Amino acid sequence: MVRLLWMAALATAMLLADAGPTPAQAPPPAGRLSEPAIQGLERLSPEEQEIARRNLERWRALPPAERQRVLENYRHWKALSPEERKATRQNQERLGKMPPAERARVLQDFQRWNQLPEERRREIEGAHERFQRLPPERQEQLMQRFRQYQAMTPAERQRVERNWERWRRMTPGERQRAREVWRERREQREGPDGEGGRREERPRGGAGGRPGPHPPGAERPGR
Repeated sequence: MVRLLWMAALATAMLLADAGPTPAQAPPPAGRLSEPAIQGLERLSPEEQEIARRNLERWRALPPAERQRVLENYRHWKALSPEERKATRQNQERLGKMPPAERARVLQDFQRWNQLPEERRREIEGAHERFQRLPPERQEQLMQRFRQYQAMTPAERQRVERNWERWRRMTPGERQRAREVWRERREQREGPDGEGGRREERPRGGAGGRPGPHPPGAERPGR
């Protein structure tokens, strides 16, 4: 779940990775590829002008199908609100600061995003919008889970993804029952007071039947 939300966020961040982050960097219309001028170039900083020129060169080298994809991404960018564009630029900046290995994983996720059916993309985008409306502390909890997912082995990730797929296919009633089972198991682990470390330890089968270890400051049972 978290991984897919993050993919949606990064997908938005990378929509204009080829088309450029400003209207002045838009690809030229078909039939005018030989024009060297870029409208609005003089209003950009030297760094932005260089980015615009590089994007124009990349545009000229793209095959027709790839150009169509870039145009669709650019139209999507134009439809974003100022707040969404700001968030997209911030995500792009974070992407640029990532270590190479982490950036490669993100780009691989983005490629998988592009291969998803349109219906699945809309579902993920809806989940991302819900994520953005969550309180900051809840967002941080989800991001922490995502970081835990990133640290998993491939086998562990596959198991998580299979569990998520089973969850996605559940009916609302089945999900509610699953939540109740999970809540009961958590309460059993933590104890009725919510502090698992303070539950009474059962005697272990060792010499003298001595009870197991207790947390510092906790009284042993029977005293």
